[in-house]
Amino acid sequence: MLVVSSLVSGPTSTLMKYLRSRLSSEEEASGSRATPTKVDQISAARRLSVSSKELNLSGLGVPNVPPAAWETSDVVKLDLSKNLIEDLPNELSLCSSLQALILSNNKIKKWPGMVVSSLPSLTSLKLDNNPLAEISPTDLESLSKLEILDLSGNASSLSEPSVVSSLPQLQELYLRRMKLQEFPIGLVQLKHLRILNLSQNNLTTIPEGIKDFSALIELDLSDNNITRLPAELGLLEPSLQVLKLDGNPLRSIRRTVLERGTKAVLSYLKEKLPSN
Repeated sequence: MLVVSSLVSGPTSTLMKYLRSRLSSEEEASGSRATPTKVDQISAARRLSVSSKELNLSGLGVPNVPPAAWETSDVVKLDLSKNLIEDLPNELSLCSSLQALILSNNKIKKWPGMVVSSLPSLTSLKLDNNPLAEISPTDLESLSKLEILDLSGNASSLSEPSVVSSLPQLQELYLRRMKLQEFPIGLVQLKHLRILNLSQNNLTTIPEGIKDFSALIELDLSDNNITRLPAELGLLEPSLQVLKLDGNPLRSIRRTVLERGTKAVLSYLKEKLPSN
């Protein structure tokens, strides 16, 4: 009692320090009660999904997809990223309303075609940073409604990036860190493609055919080995709003032009086109 009395009559900072130390001791004594278990986290996420229609099971470190993922057919977005998942259970095909499936940073080696192809509403699929084996054109044929695809960090999954062209509705394609040596010009068949991210690859040149990507509003070519830009890139000026070029040893365009941004770069390139 004497100690408490002296603390009360002493400086406020000393009293606060004492109370914090007591609180820490009580939390340590309570053990697991201070840290929610995975079951608690899954239950909480499930309750939140009732109103939001989004189920976030990211970062739980689980090796299998929790049953909560398919226990309701109302979820439109399912985040299973940052886990240890290797396979998708067939039960996941019960998620008839699912529009976005995030599987980033897992251990998935085989393309989960049987499951994802049975999701009738799926428009967004993120499989970046998984040890995926090669993806064939037939693997993608059943995903004709897909609008967003992220395969970044799966260097061995696309021996021929143009196989993605079998996704006619694709609007966003992310192929970062894929060890690409050449610009996948075959993707020009994707008439609705609005965002193309090819950053952190080994590209050295951009083909003149870049002018045919008429729907692009964002093109990320940062952190490659590109030394020059074709003048034809300037023909994308009406639609292209964001052009990222940082981290390239560009020699064909002055630094002062690059620093002025996308519009300045495209205008500069367009002026280099031969006049007819």
